[in-house]
Amino acid sequence: MSEQVLNQFRSDRKLREDCVAIYEAMGMDLNTAFRMFMERTRMVRGLPFPAVLPDKRITKAEAKAAIDGLRAEAAGLPEMTLDEINAEISAARAERKNRR
Repeated sequence: MSEQVLNQFRSDRKLREDCVAIYEAMGMDLNTAFRMFMERTRMVRGLPFPAVLPDKRITKAEAKAAIDGLRAEAAGLPEMTLDEINAEISAARAERKNRR
């Protein structure tokens, strides 16, 4: 076995917790996931995923216009009570469960 070294870095607590939950659901711990990331980095001799800038950047004004447009679309929709929202969610979950 080759010499072992300790790798340390800082991250946002919520980011770490989210990642730990994802990897645990996949049956591995965070250390194993990082070792896999490093092995894949070595294999491809770079980042093991595409890292590119988007083709188009939008301006603040364009983003605001898009949000305002979505708000305008939603303005005409009828209001739903919390019970109606929960019923809709339950129905969607039941439908998804039946498809499995």
